Amino acid sequence: MTITKTTELTLNGKTALVTGASGGLGEHFARVLAAAGARVILAGRRPDPLTRLAENITDEGGQALPVTMDVTSSTGVSGAFDRIRSEGWLADIVVCNAGVVTGTKSLDTSEDDWDKVLNTNLKGCWLVANEAAKRLIAAETPGSIINITSILGHRVASNVAPYTTSKAALEQLTRALALEWARHGIRVNALAPGYIETDLNRDFFTTDPGQAMIKRIPQRRLGQPDDLTGPLLLLASDLSAYMTGSTLVADGGHLQSTL
Repeated sequence: MTITKTTELTLNGKTALVTGASGGLGEHFARVLAAAGARVILAGRRPDPLTRLAENITDEGGQALPVTMDVTSSTGVSGAFDRIRSEGWLADIVVCNAGVVTGTKSLDTSEDDWDKVLNTNLKGCWLVANEAAKRLIAAETPGSIINITSILGHRVASNVAPYTTSKAALEQLTRALALEWARHGIRVNALAPGYIETDLNRDFFTTDPGQAMIKRIPQRRLGQPDDLTGPLLLLASDLSAYMTGSTLVADGGHLQSTL
């Protein structure tokens, strides 16, 4: 048997775009990609935190470009990509991370709330992926698009009907785009986190309902942002060159639980 050398995981020479990069998992993803050697485009609606993050990444020896982008607007997305092109950058790694959630029962959910969630979580990913693919194809450059979905695209929870719907649909969109763009060397995969501890949910998980939820996770713990680092880098790098239309789940075994 011939043993071949394992490909080194590096993103040197790559340019990564992360939407929803102004905080939370988006900020974490941007830092991880920069640390792996990629130039990072930080996209979001709030310019101030994007600028601060870009300065921080630059201070640590990376390269970062903050770009204001409203993923729900086709003109906003195309305009942001024009700005990126004006800087001489082309994103060949795209992390569609921007997302929102509402915590109301379906009967109490307004049409505006439904539209906000679906437009951000589903339409927004479609607009960004389409714009990225269009420019990669024109440049005859391969790429990797990573859609951030959720285990709630595979199972359901109470009071988040628009969110679970958007994430399930995003996984189907991932497979559809993977099929269409494989011939152009563009891979489209999904990363589906379970419950990850962030500033937004940390207080909830100290409550009795939060603790009960943790007990339903087979590993009996919440995920941390670094638990997503390996799966993200795998999908972003050439180590996953033969993967497209796939979903990587990082949930502590939660999907295997019937609870």
